[in-house]
Amino acid sequence: MLVQLIGGGWDDAARPGVYGPLLDVAGSGARVACVVLDEGDGHEQFRRWERVLLDTARCEPVPVLVPPGGLLDVADLGDADALLVCGGLTPAYADALVPAAGELRAWLAARDRPYAGFSAGTAVAGEHALVGGWRVDGVPVCPEDAGEDLDEVGVVAGLGLVPGSFDVHASTWGTLGRAVAAVASGRARSCVAVDEGTAVQVVDGDARVVGTGAAWVVARAAGGSVAVTRVTAGGSVPLGA
Repeated sequence: MLVQLIGGGWDDAARPGVYGPLLDVAGSGARVACVVLDEGDGHEQFRRWERVLLDTARCEPVPVLVPPGGLLDVADLGDADALLVCGGLTPAYADALVPAAGELRAWLAARDRPYAGFSAGTAVAGEHALVGGWRVDGVPVCPEDAGEDLDEVGVVAGLGLVPGSFDVHASTWGTLGRAVAAVASGRARSCVAVDEGTAVQVVDGDARVVGTGAAWVVARAAGGSVAVTRVTAGGSVPLGA
């Protein structure tokens, strides 16, 4: 199964690389279920991803809107050929999707459907979800604007599609520091922070970087320290190290 984990961003130059694999695997004319957290402008937000998908390949994007505080009903995905979980407030996406994680994995596996996450959709895809926050034990580790309405850095159960945890908008929002702090503090065993215009593409356990930026692999090292490795397009990413 393909799992495409996009770090965010709207750079048209990166679009074929980060969205193309999803549509290639799904097939020409594929129905793509697009899960969007609907805070009153769900259809308007859906149009952004609809346009990107249609500009990438012939397909049929379908909105699946989930209200804040609501839960994803996997039956609403119907017979779609692929799934894109879109962006927005990451803790709310986790609350809406993670309770249905088992059903969602079964839906994907039933027809070997590809999954793509954009921003929040990437953050919730891992075994654990780094849902936001900007301080660890009261100490700032990334800009407050990147906190996702959380104060302390939070890691919760994720969808379990791939090992480890992920952060997003790494270089643009300055969230690499949060990924490092999450691992150093023991909140996460490892973390991959993905730049905008970039995706970690996982096929049968093999993970590689595509797009215009980098993925930053954060893992524990000898002596209790933390090691950070920058991986650019074509490079391999160890998951859950």
